[in-house]
Amino acid sequence: MSETLGLVLSLASGILLGVFFFGGLWWTVRHGFSSRNPGLWFAGSTLLRIGAVMAGFYFLLGLPGESWQILLAGLLGFVITRLVATRLAGMGKPDLNHLKRKASHAP
Repeated sequence: MSETLGLVLSLASGILLGVFFFGGLWWTVRHGFSSRNPGLWFAGSTLLRIGAVMAGFYFLLGLPGESWQILLAGLLGFVITRLVATRLAGMGKPDLNHLKRKASHAP
């Protein structure tokens, strides 16, 4: 029972780490380009996000259960969040398929 609870907590923690990582990336892209030092924003954000996610995965090892299963469940939650973030980021973009069709008729 405690191993199942550990896996569920690890999956939820992976999702939360993914929300932090990809939410921070989204926020940095939206605000970084308009700042006076975009390189500093992007470098600082990258270090902060990677450090937080690495620390989060390190603390997942303290959950009950086999360590590789805990890490795998956390990684699964992180990847699920990445897929959702990618899907959400793609929404609202204009459909450019008509340009590809026109380009195929060009000489």
